[in-house]
Amino acid sequence: MIDVLKKKAEGYEVVEVTKEYAADPEGNTVLVKEKQTTKHVPPDLSALKAYLDIKRDELDSMSDEELAKERLRLLNELQKATKKTPANRQSKCKKNN
Repeated sequence: MIDVLKKKAEGYEVVEVTKEYAADPEGNTVLVKEKQTTKHVPPDLSALKAYLDIKRDELDSMSDEELAKERLRLLNELQKATKKTPANRQSKCKKNN
């Protein structure tokens, strides 16, 4: 469950497959079209709060040095995730045009 909360808190991408079928002249069902779409699910703040509440004991036991290191790691992850969002991809495309 913690892994699911973490995934939802960070945001993720999911591939959605849509298939369209039609009947051929003999009446058999035939695949006519298949489309794959990658959708970005944004980070969920409620999931982040729940995840942090569960992990609070772990954070409370960390030294100041460990907390500083964890802070930097999380900031780096946030920066990487921000670069991958569709909104940022669109804004980059608009700048190039």
